[in-house]
Amino acid sequence: MKKVPSHITSSVALAESAWGPISEAALFRLKRMIVRYNLSVALGDLCYLDGTWYVTHSGLLRIARRHRCSSIRTVAQKQFSDPAMGRWVFKATVYPSTDSKGFVGYGDADPSNVSPLVHGAEMRVAETRAVNRALRKAYGIGLCSVEELGSFSSPVEPARAKPNGSPLQKSNGSSNGQPRLRDRLCLLIRQHQLDSNLVKQYAAEFCGTAELRAARRDRVEAFVNHLAKSALEDRDALVAKLNSLSHPQEVHP
Repeated sequence: MKKVPSHITSSVALAESAWGPISEAALFRLKRMIVRYNLSVALGDLCYLDGTWYVTHSGLLRIARRHRCSSIRTVAQKQFSDPAMGRWVFKATVYPSTDSKGFVGYGDADPSNVSPLVHGAEMRVAETRAVNRALRKAYGIGLCSVEELGSFSSPVEPARAKPNGSPLQKSNGSSNGQPRLRDRLCLLIRQHQLDSNLVKQYAAEFCGTAELRAARRDRVEAFVNHLAKSALEDRDALVAKLNSLSHPQEVHP
């Protein structure tokens, strides 16, 4: 039996430590990507979300450096951008060699498609997305980059381990590279123009706790899914429900 190279074995072990159980099919794809593109889990070149592998901005830059990329040029597309609204569109051109005509990629960002953690940095996010798309075209990378995802704007690094070997966790956060529930909730509030205070009150009621922060993660996740479904199916009914929370019925003796 052919021995698996040690760098692949260590990458697989690190991936499972960072993101939990990974299917055999996903592990097969991981090994293929390591061999084909010389990507590294330890260096943060890859990210595993919802059963899918994504390449990161740093991973793409390392690929470009290994191939001795000649240059990368970016230009803001002023006709499509609106700085006052935080909306930016960039065009990036990657020149793998000095005589190349270049590979072009476009990237956009605005408050509705970036994480709340990076609001105010939409210009940089848009430029990064444009560069990522151009690099993927230039070097034939079939993977989508994590920065291009609507709810992400920065790569998710593997979770660090505590001294006892267990990954760090937060009650309503994430230890497997998936978007934090708080970020998903903020995105829903913004997308559907809901009152954040009433949503928090509704969430606490739904989870059966006095405050949202005291709720179990599985209940918060169930609420986020419920809110997303309600907003899509009947936003008016959802708003009416939220408004009723601000005017509780009086209880007469």
